[in-house]
Amino acid sequence: MESIAMNRLEMLRTDRADVRSFDVTNSHDPYTLLAFTRIVRMVFMEVDLSWNVIISPEQLDAKGLLLHKAIILRLMDDIASRKASKEHGYYVAVTTLNSVGEGKVRELSGDVLFPVTFTCITLKPIKGDILVGTVDKILKHGIFLKAGPIGSIFLSEKTMRDYKYVGGDNPMFLNDKHANLEKDTMIRFKVLGLKWLESDREFQVLATLAADFLGSL
Repeated sequence: MESIAMNRLEMLRTDRADVRSFDVTNSHDPYTLLAFTRIVRMVFMEVDLSWNVIISPEQLDAKGLLLHKAIILRLMDDIASRKASKEHGYYVAVTTLNSVGEGKVRELSGDVLFPVTFTCITLKPIKGDILVGTVDKILKHGIFLKAGPIGSIFLSEKTMRDYKYVGGDNPMFLNDKHANLEKDTMIRFKVLGLKWLESDREFQVLATLAADFLGSL
């Protein structure tokens, strides 16, 4: 599992290097933009966190190797269930287990609680980001998108410029150039605003196409 986490980190490092090298969203050269149609500005952060991890007795061993693996597996489950935080954004991958404190046995279950510190990759959407998402649901007044771990993105009809709603069995938004936005269409969009929803542990993102070189890919 450690190798899986490190492989994910290597991919993220590549993405972040691309973002630094090819921020083409401010370019006015259409050939540059066509050459890098899938480059987007996403803010990946590497943060140090301190959590408590609960490990069952059968996962403990004298050498500590089994414990180390069990803690990493538990952390991966925990970040999946916690999903995100307002401060750090969406939890993507555990990269390093930095320290493990002294365990405390729970009397009733026999489980052991360990205070740990670890490094985690997170993704936090920011106003002005240029992202690529996939159409998830189409309504008359707008479109719901998903982009990576961000599952609540709304693109209002008012921010789609020349697109108009077309109903029917396969609803879509269509513009004068016959470009259509329908289910599963990939769309490059700009983050217009966002709001943290504590009850759902996620960000509600408002998107817009009201800028150059945004729309279906």
